[in-house]
Amino acid sequence: MSKKHSKNYLVAAEKIDASKKYPLTDAASLVKDISFTKFDSNVEIVFDLNVDTTKADQQLRGAIVLPNGSGNAKKVAVFAEGDKAKDAVKAGADFVGTDELVQKVQAGWTDFDVAIATPDQMAKVGRIGRVLGPKGLMPNPKEGTVTMDVTKAVNDAKGGQVTYRTDKNGNVAVPVGKVSFESDKLSQNAKAVSSVILGARPSTVKGTYVLSAHLASTMGPGVELDVSSL
Repeated sequence: MSKKHSKNYLVAAEKIDASKKYPLTDAASLVKDISFTKFDSNVEIVFDLNVDTTKADQQLRGAIVLPNGSGNAKKVAVFAEGDKAKDAVKAGADFVGTDELVQKVQAGWTDFDVAIATPDQMAKVGRIGRVLGPKGLMPNPKEGTVTMDVTKAVNDAKGGQVTYRTDKNGNVAVPVGKVSFESDKLSQNAKAVSSVILGARPSTVKGTYVLSAHLASTMGPGVELDVSSL
């Protein structure tokens, strides 16, 4: 193993049978047991997919509402006006506005985790794409964040919605909760994510779709999953 890993990481890694692929429920329990951070770490499931991301039809992107929530409180900004702005406020959005909100972001402010916009606001929001894009905050129809139903979008964001997207190497990493979650709740969340990822298999992919899948906590080693248990 690389010497770059910490002593705690190496101790945790020793508890994993590297020759074994773990059923999801066993992996969830093991990830909890070997987590060594002093804070409540995130747990994520990572897929290595046999997709060619240079082809538009093999790029995966979307959003999933986890059945047991993500464990992360999210600040939500909504770009809307009129009745839709009122709906966003009622739904519990943290920041709601249009021109003034755009100007604030243009000046460098991004103290929120999710950005939602009604379609009529996207021309304005497009002007701050350079700020939002690199931070992964740009509203997107595939993730349900460009919508007229701002009430649902805010409720989903606040209620444990997570997004997924293939990186250039065909990997998808999705948070499924916290180490403090009961292992069955982590498993349920991971199963929900898996069903979406497996169901999103592009029709043009030949052969094996999921090359491997791992469950891991922040800074911790990955536990390889038995894909058939997903």
